[in-house]
Amino acid sequence: MKIGYGEYQSPLGKIRVVADDTGIKRIEIFEEEWEEYLKKNPALVEDQELCGQAICQLDEYFNGKRKEFDLPLSIEGTDFRKKVWKALLTIPYGEVRCYADVAEMIGNPKSVRAVGQANKANQLPIIIPCHRVIGKRGDLVGYAGNRTSFKEKLLEAEGFLQSSKG
Repeated sequence: MKIGYGEYQSPLGKIRVVADDTGIKRIEIFEEEWEEYLKKNPALVEDQELCGQAICQLDEYFNGKRKEFDLPLSIEGTDFRKKVWKALLTIPYGEVRCYADVAEMIGNPKSVRAVGQANKANQLPIIIPCHRVIGKRGDLVGYAGNRTSFKEKLLEAEGFLQSSKG
């Protein structure tokens, strides 16, 4: 199976896209996680052609020309996580839901914490919009650990939040 990566310089920093013959496999938005991924996958080589469609769509997204992605995905995860990620794909651009909403969407209202863990395990951030899931009181909680500033920037770009730059 062919696997490779491509790089995209977004307004928020460098984004790495990993794809295989099936589709987009991983999006890395933080340098330290990318370095860790490369250590575990030393044979990974740059293949802009394999990742080109995703990079083009990310560019359109960051330039306000794309509100949803139309890419083949190569998702790995448990059935529960896949169900959560499928639900996240239905949250419209510029809108948010709380973790309890997502738990309701998948028909398992008591699974709020597990929904949070599925969001944390999302290997395709931005494309599977886990940034559109916020706390019940409207707070920006739990994005890639404690990196809520990235979540805030994505929601600002989508017009959900007013920019704090005044």
